[in-house]
Amino acid sequence: MAAIDDALSELADEFDLLGDWEERYRYVIEMGRDLAPLSDAERSDETKVRGCASQVWLVTEPQADGTLRFRGDSDAHIVRGLIAILLRLYSGRSASEILAFDARAAFDKLGLSGALSSQRSNGLASMVARIRRDAEQARAA
Repeated sequence: MAAIDDALSELADEFDLLGDWEERYRYVIEMGRDLAPLSDAERSDETKVRGCASQVWLVTEPQADGTLRFRGDSDAHIVRGLIAILLRLYSGRSASEILAFDARAAFDKLGLSGALSSQRSNGLASMVARIRRDAEQARAA
């Protein structure tokens, strides 16, 4: 699997090809459509991400090789796309790799920081905080 910085560079290249933010939003929404749905049981209080205006659920699955696999879903199309971006960056990584990654710099590189409303930015930060918390717990285990 490509390193997390390589995954970020690939995403940035894809975004650069799209040009304006209207096209990028459509692409983000399209990415969200490709997410595998969560089961009703996985849409629980335990997996719900607090601090998001939309309903967001993230499932963390520690793997035998020490990496963490993430799956997620939301009731909002754009947020599903943001989850898809986070999964491309974080899923399949070690806890150390996740914790060493600068998400804010990544969102700046993708241009998301300036393109999202403050409410969406706060939700994105809440999702990253949850991923980081789960990585810290996995590393401590």
